[in-house]
Formats: sequence, structure tokens, C-alpha cells
Amino acid sequence: MDYQHTQKSSILLVGLTGGIASGKSTVAHMLEEMGSSAIDFDILARLVVEPGRPAWEKIVDYFGKDVLQDNGEIDRKRLSRIIFGNSEKRKMLEGFTYPLIADEFVRQVDEIASNDPDAIIHAVVPLLFEAGMQDLFQKIMVVYIPREKQIKRLMERDGISEGDAINILNAQMHINEKVTRADFIINNENSVEETKRQVYDLWHTLRDLQKDIALKRQTS
Repeated sequence: MDYQHTQKSSILLVGLTGGIASGKSTVAHMLEEMGSSAIDFDILARLVVEPGRPAWEKIVDYFGKDVLQDNGEIDRKRLSRIIFGNSEKRKMLEGFTYPLIADEFVRQVDEIASNDPDAIIHAVVPLLFEAGMQDLFQKIMVVYIPREKQIKRLMERDGISEGDAINILNAQMHINEKVTRADFIINNENSVEETKRQVYDLWHTLRDLQKDIALKRQTS
């Protein structure tokens, strides 16, 4: 993927992922408070399907107007139910949206890099591994909680049954597999204070990595 400003900058791109209900947003907010620039792929995904945009038109053409709300916006919950368990329809949706999400991501990275060539950027990507987006980033961070806690948090957060929570988890890569692919792991199963301590330590590691990138660029 072609980043215009990264060729002239020393930014560090970090992909932040984890299982559903693991606390990715909490960790992302902590990083932002410490000085990292944030990009949220959920926001990008909503942006590219706004009414009238190319992805919106493709979705309506393929899935029909039943996936629209009264205001013309995509009903994301209804669309999720349609593609759940249907790999063909899921792949069609991904084909409509992923290239445009990637383009918007590159645009935002370039914008940040042009304003701060030494930026640390963390991008929250819920399905980073499932979507094969590892190569977009220099480092990958996984927010971890045990699977049984994922199920409990998901049930409480979304008001769903244990069976539904398990089905949702089964549609994603197992959290333990994500951990094996991570450069950094934040264990979020305990207190907020403990999580913040881990994020604080990691922030200093990321700053050191970014400084190394800047030094190598200066001496190359």
C-alpha cells in the first residue's frame, strides 16, 4: 500500500486488535491520552457506506433496499444478520467496502504524517487478522481477555444469550491465536489501573521504537 508522506517521515504504525468485547476501545483511548494518534476502522467502515457513496450504491444494488433505514443509511445490524453464517454474502460485502476503507486509511495516515512526521499512530481494527491487514502495520498489539470473560462481557454489553455470544465468537479467530501473532499483548482481564499500567509501559516502548526509526532515517 502506497503511503505518500510515510516515505518522508518517521511515523510508527501500530495495529490494535483483539477479540470482541475485549476492551480495544478502552486501550485505544488510553494510548490517545498518552499522545498517540488514533484511527478507528469502525468509523472508516461507517464513512465509506454513507448514502450516495460508491460502497453504499453497491450494497443497495446487491442486498436490496431492505438493508436501508428510513433515512437512507445502511442498517448495519440488519446487514450483519444477513451476512452472518453466509460466507458468499460476507465476501461480497468485504469486496464492496475493504478497498475503500483501505484508501481512507491511507489518506488519514498521510494527513497525520504530513502534520507530524514523528507520529505514533494506532489503528483500531477489530478483524485485523481475519481481514489479512497485518501488512499495513509495523507492529501489532492484541488486547486479551480469556474467552469465558469475552462471552460474559458480550452477553452483558449486547443483552444476548450465551449461545448467541458463543456463535459470534466462533465466527472470529480465537483470541489465543491472535495472541500468538501479536508483537505486544495487553492483558485486560483485571482492573482498569492494571491495564493502564501496561499501556503506559508499552507507550514508552513504542516511543523508543519510533525514535529508532527516526534515527535510522537520519543516518541512511
